[in-house]
Amino acid sequence: MSQGYLLLVAILGVLGLLLMVIRFKIQPFVALLLVSIIVALASGIPMNNVVNVMTSGMGKVLGSVTMIVGLGAMLGQIIEKTGGAESIANYFSRLLGAKRAIPALTASAFILGIPVFFDVGFIILAPIIYGFARVAKVSPLKFGLPVAGIMLTVHVSVPPHPGPISAAELTGADIGLLTIIGLGICIFVGVIGYFTSKWITRKEYKNLLPQTNNDSEVVTEIALEEKAKNAPNPYLIAFLIIAPIFLIMLGTVSSAVIDGESSIKSFFNFLGAPVIALMIGLILAFYFLGIRRRYTLTQISDVMGEALPAAAVVIMVTGAGGVFGNVLVESGVGKALSDLLTSIGLPIMLAAFLISLALRASQGSATVAILTTAGLLSESLIGMSGTEIVLVTLAMCFGGLGLSHVNDSGFWIVTKYLGLSVEDGLKTWTVLTTILGVSGFLITWLVWSLI
Repeated sequence: MSQGYLLLVAILGVLGLLLMVIRFKIQPFVALLLVSIIVALASGIPMNNVVNVMTSGMGKVLGSVTMIVGLGAMLGQIIEKTGGAESIANYFSRLLGAKRAIPALTASAFILGIPVFFDVGFIILAPIIYGFARVAKVSPLKFGLPVAGIMLTVHVSVPPHPGPISAAELTGADIGLLTIIGLGICIFVGVIGYFTSKWITRKEYKNLLPQTNNDSEVVTEIALEEKAKNAPNPYLIAFLIIAPIFLIMLGTVSSAVIDGESSIKSFFNFLGAPVIALMIGLILAFYFLGIRRRYTLTQISDVMGEALPAAAVVIMVTGAGGVFGNVLVESGVGKALSDLLTSIGLPIMLAAFLISLALRASQGSATVAILTTAGLLSESLIGMSGTEIVLVTLAMCFGGLGLSHVNDSGFWIVTKYLGLSVEDGLKTWTVLTTILGVSGFLITWLVWSLI
């Protein structure tokens, strides 16, 4: 099929999905699957292969997301229900002051985002975001948006994350130089993201998160004092959150510094696997926040179980986003778009950014967008200096950062955890990621011009 036809099918598919979800209020999971089927058939995928393509897309996403979201949700639920999130939020609010809480949490997310994958880190920080929001009596969006923005920025542009690492292998970029320059640019992008998030959240958005009945309770001053006295120690909560992060970092560092294969490296890699690290964190929380604080086994088990229905919604919608993304990949939409942009003859830096951005918008995955662009342009980089190759690689990475929308599984994780509707997610998260991507590219191009 022609490039123009495939691109038209993709555009109509996205517009149809938005119409279903926003105008007709169809549940996103159902709408994503329905549009995936229509786009698959319209783009020429054989009928006997449509279900296989959809199943493959669901499996690619859920294979990594299901256990992480489930364990992360239960860990967050225990911290939340035992008063831990509020305890640590109160502590840091007193220590830093209300005005410094958001930038401090954003800075912490920047550091966390270096070794930890975006979805894992965001899920780990979710209870802290809720706790800060409750103490400040504001929407979780005000804390969660800049946190998610900086974590995704680091994820797409800094090793050891899969996008930049794999792109560097294809382009021949030096990993060390890519890390140093990428981190430096990410600091400036993070500052831009913080102020952009502040501007975006000046408006109030409807919060779709389940509301507790705390507001209906008559809370006396004595009751508040008793609650504060019985709250978990904030240092304990910090330990429970940092423990899985530390284990993941340990696994990442050991892979980089220990050459060859050894039992020690294998052991650290095992502990650093996100699923294992979160399981250890959950067991620690079960003991320190449950058993040690005289909760019965039934009580703490019920608390963990309460997290699963909400987690299931995130998992199913995220998986459906993976289905739609895979249909767009298998239909050839991404290749058609990249071929079109390559044939125009743009300057190498601009081509790297725009091709990656277009691929990101068309099929959803930032990693796929970055890798595909690196493969298309790798031969064009022959003869360039090491620094120039690194900067072109970063332009690809920042292209993969922008335009996160309904075909991106990360879009659904952020919107569901922050209680956003699809429409509000497009107004906030999609706008933020696009501004971050463009900002990162412009700073990269400025460095390119200076050298």
